[in-house]
Amino acid sequence: MKYMIMLYGSQQDYDVLSGKPGDQQPWRDEDVAAMHAFMEKWNNDLVESGEFVDAQGLSAPVHARRIELRDGVPVVTDGPYPETQEVLAGYTIVECDSFDRATEIAARLAGTPHPKDTELAQEWYVDVRPIMEGFGDLEA
Repeated sequence: MKYMIMLYGSQQDYDVLSGKPGDQQPWRDEDVAAMHAFMEKWNNDLVESGEFVDAQGLSAPVHARRIELRDGVPVVTDGPYPETQEVLAGYTIVECDSFDRATEIAARLAGTPHPKDTELAQEWYVDVRPIMEGFGDLEA
């Protein structure tokens, strides 16, 4: 079965990673490199195990748009959204034998390196959800 592992972040997370000054100290180049090396190894391990399907990072929330209907008319709101601190930052799709195995894979992300002298805006977390392959998979 396929599972989507979703990573979350905030505009503030994108800002400190890209070196923009703000409420928190920007990450040093070596800290960003360590995080990228960790993610590359995590992805390569999944490729080697045959469980990797796809992975993509998403651009900063400032580049997002939300579209909703109001009285039948599409209304577009540019991000980041003040009512939402966290947004989907990226995803990985794996194909593995069980939900427990997908959870085990996702749990490795808890060890993603970050600067020890930098306080995170919030603890990092990921969600794991099975991917429906048809309406028969739809259950509450």
